[in-house]
Amino acid sequence: MAFDKDSIIASLKEATIMDLADLVSAIEEEFGVSAAAPVAAAGAAGGDAAAQTEFDVELTSAGNAKVQVIKAVREITGLGLKDAKGLVDNAPSVIKEGLSEDEANELKAKLEETGAEVTVK
Repeated sequence: MAFDKDSIIASLKEATIMDLADLVSAIEEEFGVSAAAPVAAAGAAGGDAAAQTEFDVELTSAGNAKVQVIKAVREITGLGLKDAKGLVDNAPSVIKEGLSEDEANELKAKLEETGAEVTVK
């Protein structure tokens, strides 16, 4: 069987974080290696992604379409104009906290459509 790195990469792109964690464990077991050092570095930078269940959506920059971003923030948060504008003006600021990964990614996509820069933590 030929090694087809393109199909492997395509499969990895479609995998969930849990699938990737299982893959790492299987590779460690099969080949007798450990991915402890890279995992420790990732853990120090942002926590253990596999165990994280709640995510925060943080607006890092409003970009060029500030008015559109304010409208989106108002819609997402239910805040009034002044409060939404304050969040956008004081970026980086957390827009919503304690969301599931899917909800956080949906909000991120919605804000990015308006031109905002957003991170999910």
